[in-house]
Parts: sequence; structure tokens; C-alpha cells
Amino acid sequence: MPTRLRKLIGSLGIVAFLLFYAGAVAALADHLPSQWAVQLVFFVLAGVLWGAPLIPLITWMNKGR
Repeated sequence: MPTRLRKLIGSLGIVAFLLFYAGAVAALADHLPSQWAVQLVFFVLAGVLWGAPLIPLITWMNKGR
């Protein structure tokens, strides 16, 4: 598969995943208690953990360079 096509497919996949992830985080945030410490931990984890599922996709996009 050509590199440009892999990068296009991967970019669309990343955008789709991030839209889904942001929606899921927002939906879960509605069910959190109103304590600031709980919300802080939740949003720090949500802000960091989004990248982990994308690592295999990014690796695939850059394969064959």
C-alpha cells in the first residue's frame, strides 16, 4: 500500500477515534461526583490516555518509510 494512502487512512482513523473519545469522556464526566479532586484525576487521566490506543495506528502509518 502506498505511503500516502496509509497516511490518509490513518489520519481519518485518528480523527474518528478522537471524536468518539471526546464524546465518551464528556458523557462519563456527567456522571462524576462534583468533588474537584475526582474531576481532576479523571480529566488528567483522560487527557493522557487518549494516545495509547493510537500508537499501533501511528506505527502502521509510518511503516515502510
